[in-house]
Amino acid sequence: MLKKFFLSEKNMMIAIVLNAFIICLLYFPSIHNYKYINDILVNIDHLFILLFVFEAIVKLRSYRPKAYFADKWNLFDFAIVVLSLPSLMTFVPFFAAHDYGILKVLRLFRMIRLVKLIKFVPRISMIMAGLGRALKASIFVIIVLAFLNFMFALFTCHFFGEIAPEYFGNPGIAAYSIFQLFTVEGWNEIPSSILSAYPDSYWMAGITRFYFVLIVLIGGIFGMSLANAIFVDEMTMDNNQDLEKKIDGLYKEINELKKILKEKG
Repeated sequence: MLKKFFLSEKNMMIAIVLNAFIICLLYFPSIHNYKYINDILVNIDHLFILLFVFEAIVKLRSYRPKAYFADKWNLFDFAIVVLSLPSLMTFVPFFAAHDYGILKVLRLFRMIRLVKLIKFVPRISMIMAGLGRALKASIFVIIVLAFLNFMFALFTCHFFGEIAPEYFGNPGIAAYSIFQLFTVEGWNEIPSSILSAYPDSYWMAGITRFYFVLIVLIGGIFGMSLANAIFVDEMTMDNNQDLEKKIDGLYKEINELKKILKEKG
């Protein structure tokens, strides 16, 4: 019975989700104010670690080490379980008396196990294939956008770095601000902070407005929109495959009917 429980993928996924919920509760500062509840949650978390240890042992005995480690998911699970074991040492006085941040970091690795839930998403293989095609198709546009971001960041840092250091103080900050403009976020606030430096110069204010409008048009409206269009088009290509197959089938049937009519004629 226990063997069947540990070998059930569904049961272990439920355990992972419940464990994630417990870990989430432990990160609420208000929980720490109630030591009794906090200790209960910590003990439940430790029980989940032991549960995953037993899962690894049962699978090793059932599948044999060679077959068990041949599966990449099992190898990943085993590594996460081993990395989680130091958390159990917190009940040892020596470890309990010290706050080892690395133990908390190692505990978080178990959250990665939730990636396995992706396997239960309907038509996940088609979604992943579409995602791969979309990334390949839009890579050129992404490279061009990155280059534009870099160039605009340098220009803007040179001309407006001293006027608005919070947005363009160095190339790194400038690149982030330009990316914000590409996403049409802060398209009004960022230029306004620079325009305040030219209260009486209509000529400089006009050039500044034109420059930032150009950034939004090129990077935001044209660049990002093009990247999104290509990405979405490739992702939805699979939705048209059934229709294309039906059209191809009808086309073949029509050609066959034409041949039959010609032979009879």
